Amino acid sequence: MPEGLIVKALSGYYYVKDDKAAPGEPTTQCRARGIFRLKGKPPLVGDRVVYELTENGEGTVTEIKPRTSELIRPQVANINLAVLVFSVKEPDLSLNLLDKFLVHIEHEGLDALICLTKMDLIDEEDTQTREEVQRAKELYTSIGYEVLETSSPQGLGADQLRERLVGEISVFSGQSGVGKSSLLNAMFPRLDLLTSEISLRLGRGRHTTRHVELVELEGGGYIADTPGFSQLDFLELDVEELASCFREFVPLAEGCKFRGCTHTHEPGCKVLAALERGEIAASRYKHYLAFHQEIKDRKRRY
Repeated sequence: MPEGLIVKALSGYYYVKDDKAAPGEPTTQCRARGIFRLKGKPPLVGDRVVYELTENGEGTVTEIKPRTSELIRPQVANINLAVLVFSVKEPDLSLNLLDKFLVHIEHEGLDALICLTKMDLIDEEDTQTREEVQRAKELYTSIGYEVLETSSPQGLGADQLRERLVGEISVFSGQSGVGKSSLLNAMFPRLDLLTSEISLRLGRGRHTTRHVELVELEGGGYIADTPGFSQLDFLELDVEELASCFREFVPLAEGCKFRGCTHTHEPGCKVLAALERGEIAASRYKHYLAFHQEIKDRKRRY
């Protein structure tokens, strides 16, 4: 039986792109076997599936291949790259919000690419902003994240980002007004993405459509047409899991004196020792403490 990728789900139908289909060829409209819903595991956009064709030219999804990842908000499977789009000016770069996004990315087990936009807005004489951006780039690169500087008007970074997306199923997220749409339009003029930006004030995504869709890219790969991580309130994250979402904490935590160390006050804490030596950025640790408290306060409310 044929196999393919679910690129859209709408009104009980799943639109499958056959593995053997050429770029631009139409998808097959499918229903799913009822057993999936009975088990509480219906197909998702991004699922690799086996399907069989029916007499009316449609199809039936008969098998869902194992998933490498599964997001709850938005509901999409097998995303393997999250592109976090943050501007350096208008609005200014928010490392607190960036770290919050990174925590969610790490918790979901995805790769992350930090994309710094609007580099063209930094005036030549604005050395302070340029130095702040350079320090941020060095910080996150040292932790192990990919960081790319871009400018839609200048075309800066467009080729590198386009190459990075080849073969990936990626989702774009970021703070409001960062120029995400402009960036995507500059790279892929033929795309007609309906995504809206993430609301910084509400921490929720505004979207002009209610369904998730994978948009095929020239050269291979897909972008999820979705507002991305639509809530950043740590609902799926326990306080014990937070430290593992800070990459630089993980190798240190193994040497802490106490098992289950919170890295906030315990003697013999390797994270606190590294902080004192300047091996962990003060901004990252400050955000860790703030997120730690936020999760604890949420638990008390519920």
